Amino acid sequence: MSSCSVENQNPNHPSPLNLTKLWLKNDLALNHVVPATIRHRSFSNNHSPIPETTPTIKTLGFNFPKTVASNDLTSLLSDEILLHILSKISGISQRNPNCLVSKRWLNLQGRMVRSIRALDWDFLISGRMFFRFPNLTHVNLVHGTQVSDSGTTNFGVFVNHETGLFRIGADEFLCDDRILLPVDEVDFGLKVLASVYPNLRKLVVMNCSEIGLMSVAEECPSMQELVLHHCNDNVLIAIAAFPDLQLLKLIGDFDGFYRSLISDRGLTFLAQGCKRLVKLELQGCEGGYEGIKAIGESCQMLEELKFFDHRMDNGWLSALSYCESLKTLKFVSCKGIDLNHELDEHLGFCPVLERLHLERCQLRDKQTVRALFLVCQTVEEVAFKNCWGLNDAMFFNATLCRGMKFVSIERCSRLTTQGLEAVVISWKKLESLKLISCKNIKDDDVTPMLSVLLSDLKDFKWCPGNTSFLSTRLSSSDMGKRGAKFFKKFQI
Repeated sequence: MSSCSVENQNPNHPSPLNLTKLWLKNDLALNHVVPATIRHRSFSNNHSPIPETTPTIKTLGFNFPKTVASNDLTSLLSDEILLHILSKISGISQRNPNCLVSKRWLNLQGRMVRSIRALDWDFLISGRMFFRFPNLTHVNLVHGTQVSDSGTTNFGVFVNHETGLFRIGADEFLCDDRILLPVDEVDFGLKVLASVYPNLRKLVVMNCSEIGLMSVAEECPSMQELVLHHCNDNVLIAIAAFPDLQLLKLIGDFDGFYRSLISDRGLTFLAQGCKRLVKLELQGCEGGYEGIKAIGESCQMLEELKFFDHRMDNGWLSALSYCESLKTLKFVSCKGIDLNHELDEHLGFCPVLERLHLERCQLRDKQTVRALFLVCQTVEEVAFKNCWGLNDAMFFNATLCRGMKFVSIERCSRLTTQGLEAVVISWKKLESLKLISCKNIKDDDVTPMLSVLLSDLKDFKWCPGNTSFLSTRLSSSDMGKRGAKFFKKFQI
């Protein structure tokens, strides 16, 4: 049985290193080694030098273990060829172990990485991030801007936010200086980042100023996507320095995390600078008619507009008609759309709008919902998900959209079968209907007319409620019986 080490195999010899030197200097030993090791390869028995890549070594009186050649065969390949080979490996889970092969493979693996989420700010400032990952194009710095306070190491709670997982003390907020890095330090980090990554295409950052954004704009002319957390009007002054920006996400006010103001002034700066904008998301932003109108008039290429928990002034909805190229309109977690009850008199519509999505929105005002469907009367696809207040009267306004083809309704509990039928019958071009977890829509209430209409659809998914399914599963188990047996012990 071979061993992994040659130590203590012969106590008369002090160390493996001396044995090796002695063996290399002994020509007589070589004459015995060569015939013993390469006889099976049919070489002639001569006194030629032994190749360094001999896999097995035996000497008189010593049993050396089998060793692999120290030379790395991949060293014969150039970096370009090896990078091309490694790039053919699909999946991050299969690529990551490659960096354990050698230091060269570690460096090559770093050159293949294009996206990174920096968790430590010093990793950026010290320059180690550039030496480890020299070809980054997508960088997320949000986690690095969080200050690691030793006082909250064992106290506080973890808060799962869109930006990541934060540890917050009992009396702290993300807007406190103790939690986020100062603006000056963030700006300096952006300057360092821009100086080493001129090909940067996407940047996610929190708590920066217009000075930091200007340094990025000067060094990174190919920037296409920006996500700005804790953003305000002053930061948007520098947004004009990104002429080729296509995707922009602004997070102004986020309840319980940070508070900053984005108003019509900031939206006007955005409109004047980002002429090639294709997708815009406004989260926790204020503003109103003037800001949305400026965006619609200046951003002629805007195709997707998303509002997340917006705080817009009343009357802003009528400005959407200026977005003549808009194809997708989304509302997420909005407490209201527009509470101006005089909208019908001033409303236009988006001429090429195709999709309207509403998720976790409060649709409690009938006039507001009617105004929304008037603006979106050209849509072919509508999706409601977890929308509170969507009853039959609210949903009936969807009949204003005559060209509807794709409809998805999920977890809207107040909508009934009668309300659904009254609207679906008016859609002559309907091709797809998905109905999931709407408890007031029941199979027994489906009329023959609605049944015939649904049978003609190209794509149809009908799962209105899971009550019967759940009760069936529970009846076949002992879940409802075990608790009764347990509590019998406490009966008096």
